[in-house]
Amino acid sequence: MTKRKMYFRMITASLMRRRSRMLVALLAIAIGATILSGLVTIYYDVPRQMGAQFRNYGANMILTAADGSFTKEDMDAGLAIVASADLVGATPFRYETVRIHEQPIMAAGTDMEAVKKTSPYWLIEGEWPAGSGEILVGENVAENLNLKIGSTVTLSFTPEADEGAGASENAGADDEVVLDNMIDFVVKGTLNTGGSEEDYVYIPMADLEELTGIAEEIDLAEVSISTSGDGLNAYMERINTQVPAVHARLVKRVTASETTVLSKLQALVLLVTVVVLALTMICVATTMTAVVTERRREIGLRKAIGASDASIIQEFMGEGMLLGGVGGILGSGLGFAFAQFVSVNVFSSTITLRPVLVPVTIIVSIVITGVACLLPIKSATKVDPALVLKGE
Repeated sequence: MTKRKMYFRMITASLMRRRSRMLVALLAIAIGATILSGLVTIYYDVPRQMGAQFRNYGANMILTAADGSFTKEDMDAGLAIVASADLVGATPFRYETVRIHEQPIMAAGTDMEAVKKTSPYWLIEGEWPAGSGEILVGENVAENLNLKIGSTVTLSFTPEADEGAGASENAGADDEVVLDNMIDFVVKGTLNTGGSEEDYVYIPMADLEELTGIAEEIDLAEVSISTSGDGLNAYMERINTQVPAVHARLVKRVTASETTVLSKLQALVLLVTVVVLALTMICVATTMTAVVTERRREIGLRKAIGASDASIIQEFMGEGMLLGGVGGILGSGLGFAFAQFVSVNVFSSTITLRPVLVPVTIIVSIVITGVACLLPIKSATKVDPALVLKGE
């Protein structure tokens, strides 16, 4: 039998003779490894999870004209810089003053399907407009004008007088009557957000272009991007540099909140991980100290017949390393299950396995166990054979 096999049999036999104590130590190591593996997995997946949650609060980037006009083609050029995996959605908006019941109202032309992606927090009573001739009315507008779901409303727009001036004023200035463009719409739903969105009416972009006679132009685009704060800043700088017609800026109330919450959550995860690993070390150190105390006679006898301190250190350290390795292997599998459970129940989405965490968890478990064994092993080397064999 080789020396290595003999050494392995010796430490395994020693562990088996003290099953109850070693099971406690193994359980502590496995729990520590589980928390380590699970929380580190969550730590690295938190930006993606939190980003998905914050996207429910609206867009985090706004695209506007850098100078002069701004078209959908310019918007598309800016969006081409964003990786498709990070782009949640982009919604163009164009605002014009129209009249309903002879009252000036701000109308927003947009893409209704795109709005669902960039503004999922919008609460709609009724239905989303699904096609041409259908309109979404803000709650305040609906209340002020007594508009109901299903009713028909006429929107009018005076060409070259969309800053609030009427046709009669133009007639007086130019001695020419400027007729209003008018389109009938069906109210499909009302919008309730608790914000300024309730003061607008929303119609398909094609209908607004037909109503105003102006095509292609947009005022801004709301963009929702799922990435970290640094990644978002990088996209903004690249768009501003590479697309001269577009000016990108971040929505501070969203990005600042996301960055703050993310940093605090990651700090909390790290703190909990450190505390759990410290408790694991204490538990292992306590167990090994008790084992050393039980084996004082054995240690004293071995030293009396010539065993060196190095051989005693090697034996106890081997027992600790074996416990650490087994506990790390158990913790790696249980850690992924723990992370999956937390992700599904907290963030309502699954988590991806990071294979690199398996060897890392095992190595950290072995190191933690080795450090925890240092103090008990030091006390083992200080056993005086004469005193122990005398029964003192």
